[in-house]
Amino acid sequence: MNETSSPRTFLSAVLAVVALLLVAFQIYTAGYAPMTAIYQRSIHLTFILVLLFLSTPVSRRWPAALRWLADGALIAASLAMGGYIYFNYNAIIDRFGWWEPSDIYMGVLAVLLVLEATRRAIGWPMTIISALFIIYAYAGPHMPGVLAHKGYGTERLVGQLYLTTEGIFGVPLGVAATFVFIFILFGALLEATGAGKFFIDLAYALAGKSRGGPAKASVVASAFMGSLSGSAIANVVTTGAFTIPLMKKLGYKPEEAAGVEAAASTGGQIMPPIMGAGAFLIAEYTQTPYLTVVKLSIVPAILYFLTVYLFVDLIAAKRGMRGMPASELPSTKKVMLEGWHYLIPLFILIYYLFKGVSAMKVGFIGVLAIVLASNLRPRQGSEEGRRLHVLLHLAAMGYLLYIGFQPSRGFALWQFYLVVGMVIASSLSPYSPLSLSRLVQGLVSGAMSAIPVSVATAAAGIVVGVVGLTGVGLKFSHLVVSASGGHLLLALLLVALASLVLGMGLPVTASYIVLVVLAGPALQDLGVPLIIAHLIVFWYSQDSNVTPPVALAAYAASGLAGTDAMRAGVQAWKFAKGLYLIPLLMVYAPGIMFTGTPTQIAIDLTRGLLGLWAFAAALEGYMFREAKPYERLLLAAAGVGLFWPSLTVNLGGFALLALAAVLGRRGR
Repeated sequence: MNETSSPRTFLSAVLAVVALLLVAFQIYTAGYAPMTAIYQRSIHLTFILVLLFLSTPVSRRWPAALRWLADGALIAASLAMGGYIYFNYNAIIDRFGWWEPSDIYMGVLAVLLVLEATRRAIGWPMTIISALFIIYAYAGPHMPGVLAHKGYGTERLVGQLYLTTEGIFGVPLGVAATFVFIFILFGALLEATGAGKFFIDLAYALAGKSRGGPAKASVVASAFMGSLSGSAIANVVTTGAFTIPLMKKLGYKPEEAAGVEAAASTGGQIMPPIMGAGAFLIAEYTQTPYLTVVKLSIVPAILYFLTVYLFVDLIAAKRGMRGMPASELPSTKKVMLEGWHYLIPLFILIYYLFKGVSAMKVGFIGVLAIVLASNLRPRQGSEEGRRLHVLLHLAAMGYLLYIGFQPSRGFALWQFYLVVGMVIASSLSPYSPLSLSRLVQGLVSGAMSAIPVSVATAAAGIVVGVVGLTGVGLKFSHLVVSASGGHLLLALLLVALASLVLGMGLPVTASYIVLVVLAGPALQDLGVPLIIAHLIVFWYSQDSNVTPPVALAAYAASGLAGTDAMRAGVQAWKFAKGLYLIPLLMVYAPGIMFTGTPTQIAIDLTRGLLGLWAFAAALEGYMFREAKPYERLLLAAAGVGLFWPSLTVNLGGFALLALAAVLGRRGR
């Protein structure tokens, strides 16, 4: 037993050290010394690859000795690949276009490492897609029709993918290596402090008494947690462990409970202030301030959660469900008194974003603020000691905020070490609820959670690099425009279909990057503003979490609900209809993003809300009572009419909805 456990213990220790070194590097560059793009990205990817090859074996079927040998070789290759860029990049720039043989060898190695990392972290679909794009770069002269190009050799291709910032080390990885990592760390530390239970209790206190209470609490809790974690699957396992059993107890079918949780958790990636990695990519690609992306996303995200909430309420009404008794619910006052301090980091994050401080610096301040805020409710101890503990942490947080709000310049080095030292020292206090071991566990968890995102963006960099090299993106856009006949609605449906196909094999971030590079220009050609085109693709890319046959969030929820994964996926797909409908409102009712005149905003919000209600009622087959088939058709037609970009048609849709409501009322 000792012979088996000893290597594992050693491996766990090495893994923790590497993860902490990555965290230290990211915190240092976020809080004090941002690095040049290529250096930041190469170091980050090197750490990520080493972590991945340490934590995920090449194959569990291989003999242990062979696994160690293969993974050890890949770790050494990763260090060599990253080190070569870091130590030789100035010389590489000087000979740009006139590559040395060693440049090409290391570039080939880098591509192979990324493909293998993609296979381990994400799976075969993204690996195959990346490999197909590489083959396409070679096979251009043999491709048919508009897909043909002159073809590129290894030197030109590797130069694009490894030796520039247009490939593996491009914008996608750059966003993951800066903004995304620090906010993943923010979410991991927030969870480590116990904030997850606070947000779940608060959701039950707010929504538990209404009909279908646990399901509505699931929607509210997922909005809270998802807006901070930006991960649908993490959201499912965090909130679903509490909400799914209660939904089943109340009367929801197991697949419905799983579907509600999956659909609500998916909304976390579109809910400000953090959203998913794609939100930072949108800001970077469109050269739009992150705050603008957040502002444009707030109301659409609320509409999405309202849609899920409507489905939950309709099911509860149809089955005569009631809310939970007050005796089984936490008191809102008690929950707030016990957990108010968990809201402080969130308010700090929002405040600094609205003040124009860079997202990277905001994330750094937020990470430190989480630890300090968690200490505002110290553990048991003498009253004088606890009071002094709180005062010291209030002073530390005040100092952090005072020196942090300097948008024009960063921390001085001594200030950086001082605030980081204060955070570490707070975890050593006997009164601290966040012990040093829990702090370290949260930091390691954050680093490990970043692996899939970083690997996905590196692999997506291969696709982006080939698209830029061959010009296939413009050709694909031309195909979309031609296939749609210049009709925007048909183009949107084609993009949604492409997203659905990509989502079967790609995670959200990779799906967004691939699709926006290929289809984004087509939407712009048809008159959609740049940032709206990106938001539409970003929303469509979320469907991989809830759409069978590959519905990752639904599958995670089905395990908690004890039901068939495919049934859970079908229910999640139904409840998450807002992912398909609300992007249409972004185009045809832009007032939902508070653009336009006050009158236009009011009209667009009203028809958006009524249209979503009509679609939900049509799909669920209930409006005041069980709807008859022709009434469901009326409701669906009303939804279409309310979404249509014509005031006359909108009025017709409103009339159909009113008629359906009257019929439903009379038949009760």
